[in-house]
Amino acid sequence: MRDDLAQRGLGGSTIRHRLASLASLFEYLCEKNAVTHNPIKGVERPRTESGEGKTPALGDHQARKLLEAPQDDTIKSKRDRAILSTLLFHALRREELCKLKVRDFRHARKGVPHLKVSGKGGKTRYLPLHPGTNGLVNDYLEAAGHGTDDNGALFRSVSNNRGDKAERAITGDGIDKLVRDYSAQLGFEIGAHALRATAATNGLDHQADIAKVQEWLGHTNIVTTRIYDHRRTRPEDSPTFKVAY
Repeated sequence: MRDDLAQRGLGGSTIRHRLASLASLFEYLCEKNAVTHNPIKGVERPRTESGEGKTPALGDHQARKLLEAPQDDTIKSKRDRAILSTLLFHALRREELCKLKVRDFRHARKGVPHLKVSGKGGKTRYLPLHPGTNGLVNDYLEAAGHGTDDNGALFRSVSNNRGDKAERAITGDGIDKLVRDYSAQLGFEIGAHALRATAATNGLDHQADIAKVQEWLGHTNIVTTRIYDHRRTRPEDSPTFKVAY
């Protein structure tokens, strides 16, 4: 059975999860006397991976340079600055950023501006809006002229910003190209997901509570969030240096 799953091109993590689910199902069926044995029992699972994130995270100085990379006074540069800030300060998936509407930028909770994010599985989360991002998005909307179009896409392709295609959002590929172009100019080409990894890693490195980071990222399982937590590998964070006699 494991070989069949592997032949379908499934990764080790997916195979482990499916075998575990099947094992639980057959264990239940055995308890109910619906089957005589558990065929999954004894099937070897693929080895677990190290748990280290495969997506690179930028250092603080690289993130700052990237935020400053769009320097022109054009609508495109204003949009790109707002997009990069939204990704680096709110850790959105690129699909989540593409789905943002103008109205999603207008929320407030207890007097604090929030961003409404439509995540995986139809789950919605509200993220406090970083003041710098807030200013950059407002600058972009003022220049682009669609700030009153509440139902329209927040971030749009510059060529589609007016006319019949005004509500068409920038695509995920467009966001990825944007990040790759600016980062390549700075000497470290990365994709859009690296900015999510950067935000998560940075927050954890600066002592953000991991449960809060899990909620912030929209992760169902905290194990996924731990991939971004590199504190356990830093010598200065070892319990060795916390012990005091």
